[in-house]
Amino acid sequence: MTPTPCPSCGQTMAKHRFARQLHGEVVLDICFPCQGIWFDEFESVQIAPGGIIDLFKLLHQHRDDLRQPLAEPLHCPRCRDRLLQGLDVSKLGGRFNYHRCLQKHGRFSTFGQFMIEKGFVRQLAPLEIEALAARVGIVRCNGCGAPIDIRHDHACPHCKAAIAVLDPQAVEQALARYQQAEVKRTTVDVEALGDAIVMREREKSRARRANTANDIGTLDVADLIGSGISLLSRLLRD
Repeated sequence: MTPTPCPSCGQTMAKHRFARQLHGEVVLDICFPCQGIWFDEFESVQIAPGGIIDLFKLLHQHRDDLRQPLAEPLHCPRCRDRLLQGLDVSKLGGRFNYHRCLQKHGRFSTFGQFMIEKGFVRQLAPLEIEALAARVGIVRCNGCGAPIDIRHDHACPHCKAAIAVLDPQAVEQALARYQQAEVKRTTVDVEALGDAIVMREREKSRARRANTANDIGTLDVADLIGSGISLLSRLLRD
């Protein structure tokens, strides 16, 4: 398997396998020192719910690792072109950012932004940021790792990432949601399977009847022709 250099530090990223939605596996490239994930095109939406849970657990294990700031600019590990920063909105977690390749080779997301996208991390409301600022003052951006003085900024001035927190309630809800989706994905619906089998047998029966009708029709025509020939022969003989 071809090594993938980190878009930020250039070191070889670790490869980890996760369950794919339909079948097989998704192989993701992860840089723990930069706390970033490289997704080849569409990989972020191809991970099965159980795979998302496994990935969250892996990232959470490295939450206290010493993180190095992201480089500027970031480069695509496939074509080495500069990655373009993008912003999107997840119905689960709110606004998140990432860096994408204009040649459609994939995108680079930090751990924190991926967790926002998948609903594990909750963005703070302005009043919550003000309350936190009175106690903390400066926090680390979960988008690029840069320090943010939340007494003045309610988003990262470097990468524009929103201020977010790993809320235990949000984590619990997200885990429950993905666990339910994984059970649904991997459990055979007996009734649906039975309906599908019945429908398939009906189609087969309908096709057999149609073929039989065609065969009968062909035989009827052949018999009429044969009878006509026999009658004509008798008439001529008479």
